[in-house]
Amino acid sequence: MPRLTVVVPAYNESAVLAAFHERLSKVLDQLPLTCDVLYVDDGSRDDTWAIMQALAAADPCVGALKLSRNFGKEAALTAGLDHVDADAAVVIDADLQDPPELIPQLVAQWQAGYDVVYATRSARAGETGFKRFTAAAFYRTMEMMSDTAVPRDTGDFRLLSRRALAALSQLRERQRFMKGLFAWIGYRQTAVTYLRDPRLAGQTKWNYWRLTKLAIEGITSFSSAPLKLATWTGLAAAVAAFLFGLKVLLKALLNGDPVPGYPSLMVVILFLGGIQLLALGVIGEYLGRNYNETKQRPLYFIEEEHLPVARKTVHTQATPQR
Repeated sequence: MPRLTVVVPAYNESAVLAAFHERLSKVLDQLPLTCDVLYVDDGSRDDTWAIMQALAAADPCVGALKLSRNFGKEAALTAGLDHVDADAAVVIDADLQDPPELIPQLVAQWQAGYDVVYATRSARAGETGFKRFTAAAFYRTMEMMSDTAVPRDTGDFRLLSRRALAALSQLRERQRFMKGLFAWIGYRQTAVTYLRDPRLAGQTKWNYWRLTKLAIEGITSFSSAPLKLATWTGLAAAVAAFLFGLKVLLKALLNGDPVPGYPSLMVVILFLGGIQLLALGVIGEYLGRNYNETKQRPLYFIEEEHLPVARKTVHTQATPQR
């Protein structure tokens, strides 16, 4: 019988983890598959790890990984997928905004021959209008700027086949934008739409600062358009400065040489200076990415692990091999 592993990264999700596992267990019990669950604690500061241990102790089909510190969701997700040895894996968050009851539809599409089945949000309940607007703007910006088509309004909730998992495991870059990596590997992909629910309990860990950093990560990971934009902006500024200089020269030849005003001079200087700093900032983002990649640091370290009994002999190393 095919095996399915559900990977659940979590950070400070003690308020919702028990309710999530109860709903997930009911769904998995109805699937005609051999199922197990792998929780990943991304350095939580509350009782998340204790709850994961209790779930693993009560059910041999439940495993848990504890990272040595908070490496971020992308690294936690990578750690979980690195420890999957199944025919397919489902990635889902523990906050119950993504309903576990959708998993049978993902499995049905996988059994129909698709390697990646991603869940696309038809609506985002419980979020502000500004949050929905910025999310829509980000996905559409990625669509325009990236050479890799990243599905609109789609998070990490998806199913990956065994060969999709094998392909993803070869991508060991340090600056990780998983939504882009899922799309980059290719293979047959399809979508299942759903209504995203509000968070059941607890607080979101994704404030606007973190979301902005993630957006910059995604754009710089899968597009060189910002560098090209800086080049074209500089060229446009140079052309505008040349035309303005030509106008000043002609005016001086025809009407004399009056002294230009101080305000207009400051505006020009500040405008060009702002463009230069913007271009340097864009270059710095890409330079910083190259710097982090050259250090070749591991993506994560595992402090403790409790894998499902059926697979305890599969993985013997604490960190994956590159």
